[in-house]
Amino acid sequence: MKLFITGGAGFIGANCADRFLEQGHQVVLYDNLSRPGAGSNVAWLRQRHGPAALSVVAEDVRDYAQLAAAIPGSDAVIHLASQVAVTTSVRDPRTDFEINALGTFNVLEAVRHQAPEAAVLYASTNKVYGDLDSVQVEETPTRFQFSNFTHGIPETFPLDFHSPYGCSKGAGDQYVIDYARIYGLRSVSLRQSCIYGPRQFGVEDQGWVAHFIIAACLGRPITIFGDGQGKQVRDLLHVDDLIRAYSRVIERADDVAGLALNLGGGPNNALSIWAEFGPLLEERLGHPVPVSHADWRPGDQRVFVADIRRAAARLDWQPQIDPRTGIAQLVAWVQDHLDLLRHTVAAPTARP
Repeated sequence: MKLFITGGAGFIGANCADRFLEQGHQVVLYDNLSRPGAGSNVAWLRQRHGPAALSVVAEDVRDYAQLAAAIPGSDAVIHLASQVAVTTSVRDPRTDFEINALGTFNVLEAVRHQAPEAAVLYASTNKVYGDLDSVQVEETPTRFQFSNFTHGIPETFPLDFHSPYGCSKGAGDQYVIDYARIYGLRSVSLRQSCIYGPRQFGVEDQGWVAHFIIAACLGRPITIFGDGQGKQVRDLLHVDDLIRAYSRVIERADDVAGLALNLGGGPNNALSIWAEFGPLLEERLGHPVPVSHADWRPGDQRVFVADIRRAAARLDWQPQIDPRTGIAQLVAWVQDHLDLLRHTVAAPTARP
């Protein structure tokens, strides 16, 4: 099988490529290599699998001609290329739109004209559900939690994009669903929650689990936004569990084409971002981790937990790696790569 991965030199893409190369598949990474850590990820893949095993096309999803030239012959297209931060989208909504909305449209058109039988997996986001202000939330000593959605937010929940990032990713989400309906593409929108794991070069604006661990290990400042105690809740999904779900989607592309599927940790793998995550991290490191506090940011959700029952039923899939195990694994990876991270991940600005 030939897999074409846009944004393939990023955190999820590199882990995907590693897994599929291990299984003997052909992999093409289509990536403009602009994100910090991209070059390191490509070098890591070539070291593990040999320089001839991996094809890298150093181009941009905004360039339709390059996409259309590179994509023929693909059996599956995993579309990960994205502008990933809400805060960046607020500062520069045009670039956010061009990468996320236009880039996704370009991928779909390239598949439609050059590889119409390919399975298309789109990495959407829980941000398509908005800030969830309409959902009743309760406060406990260590977390906010939904009052009514005990299984989490389902795919049937009304979309409410709420930020330029939500709009651009949501536009791609809806195009992916409609291209299955109108053109018969085997395309699926995967609304991902908090994905974490090795090779995640997390920063303050995106990838909070890795960012907190990297900052704590390097002695850099950590800012907790929101309520001041870090009671906001997210459901965590380890990248290995995500890739298992991707494999199931490819296997069952005819059955799930045109669907939106939540891929997250679900209620069993939810943590508050500091009131509960912080003690786990401090226990692992063996020392307290100082933090500062700042106000809520645009589009921040007090709680997001995905209802993953549709994915469980359609894909015969469940998360297998619990947060305690996954966090311990990521801490170990960070501690083993401190020099790389020190030179790759920019330090956040300290806040009063």
